[in-house]
Amino acid sequence: MLTKLILGLIGLTLAVGFFAIPIFKVQETALIVIVLIGVAMAVYEFIEEVRSPD
Repeated sequence: MLTKLILGLIGLTLAVGFFAIPIFKVQETALIVIVLIGVAMAVYEFIEEVRSPD
């Protein structure tokens, strides 16, 4: 359980950092919306994975 939590948080942090670079460089509204939807989906999947039993 703790391993899934730690590795999931590391993965989410890396994904947000990876997606943040184009957002700050391009600053297009459509790109920001698409990236935020993708990050929200990743966060939802992380929460579902952590809540599921081993």
